[in-house]
Amino acid sequence: MYTKTCSRSLSVVVLKGLLGGNGLTNVVRNTSSSSSSSSSSSSFEIAAPPSKNTAAQQQRNCSSSPGLLKKITEMTGDSSKPIITRLLFCGPHFPASHNYTIEYLQSHPFIQVDVVPLDDVREVIGNYDICVVKSLRLNADIISRANKMKLIMQFGVGLEGVDINAATKHGIKVAKIPSDGTGNATSCAEMSIYLMLGLLRKQYEMQVSVRQKVLGDPVGDTLLGKTIFIMGFGNIGIHLAKRLRPFGVKILATKRNWPSDSQSSYKSDVSNSPNDDDLVDEKGGHQDILKFASRADIVVCCLSMNSETAGIINKDFISSMRKGALLINIARGGLLDYNAVFDNLKSSHLGGLGIDVAWTEPFDPDDPILKFPNVIITPHVAGVTENSYRFMAKVVGDVAIQLHTGACLTGVEIVN
Repeated sequence: MYTKTCSRSLSVVVLKGLLGGNGLTNVVRNTSSSSSSSSSSSSFEIAAPPSKNTAAQQQRNCSSSPGLLKKITEMTGDSSKPIITRLLFCGPHFPASHNYTIEYLQSHPFIQVDVVPLDDVREVIGNYDICVVKSLRLNADIISRANKMKLIMQFGVGLEGVDINAATKHGIKVAKIPSDGTGNATSCAEMSIYLMLGLLRKQYEMQVSVRQKVLGDPVGDTLLGKTIFIMGFGNIGIHLAKRLRPFGVKILATKRNWPSDSQSSYKSDVSNSPNDDDLVDEKGGHQDILKFASRADIVVCCLSMNSETAGIINKDFISSMRKGALLINIARGGLLDYNAVFDNLKSSHLGGLGIDVAWTEPFDPDDPILKFPNVIITPHVAGVTENSYRFMAKVVGDVAIQLHTGACLTGVEIVN
């Protein structure tokens, strides 16, 4: 059980801010903080990518006028009083997100970073200027208490847990960190291949053979010659297709809107990407998902989670898949219907399940679905890599500094 005491040990506590014009600072970090174990990596730096924002997006990112510090100082009437921008991370999960951000902001004492248990966010959110939601469902009730909040953002792209309409009503901007430049899409694509190979080479049975001192068993399979259906050809799907090509596979892919051949917009998302025909063998739309599922040896779900896609991998979808086909999900757990997946694993119609996301998280380690030997689950770590998390921590840190000074926000996409 996490307590207030636990959350404070994960905070950067500012004792003194800027004192007049002399810039003297004093920052105290609790030595029990888990971030100390990452200090050896604090010199890791990634240059921010060039902004791809449109004029409208840039306007949204600059909606707060410059000179925020001056305005706050005028309101307080005390120019010597330190102005602190408070940054809230919700909950203990995905610890590298707050640990790396704390490291990045060590030399910026005017930014205070706190990690608060999920159950306590509702009571304290009114004290913060920025909120990084992580796995919290930020509903209208919680948002209504955020009377100082200027920005709600995700440490990544998933904003399905945020009531964006409520935030807009209260004048709070909501932002995500686009995945194409952070390394997140690459990380998720690689995890998809890891799960495919783990199922094809029978990871569970291999561990049994090791324990029983059996050599040459089990007999696995290869990706070579397989047909793979990428369901949702966004940034992750593009990076996945690029990495699958050398395995000698056939790739089917669906997305709601494909660019024309002369406007292949996704080419810019993948450095030195091949042309359309080289990346995808057959392209389709939402109406083709059952047809493509019936032809695939492996289905990889890369969809965004929304009201239209929730439970889209249902009984009808799985029944349309080839007997023995594999299902991979590195997007959101709610895209899969639990009962449909369980029943088809039990009947052996589904040949294997590889998931990095679950229906409820953290997932119950004693759940019956984990009793099947052809199920691999990982703890929502597809995008959690040194490269992607250092990059996104820098984005969050820079945004906090920019918001503090009244500068335009960079590295994020404002969605409201």
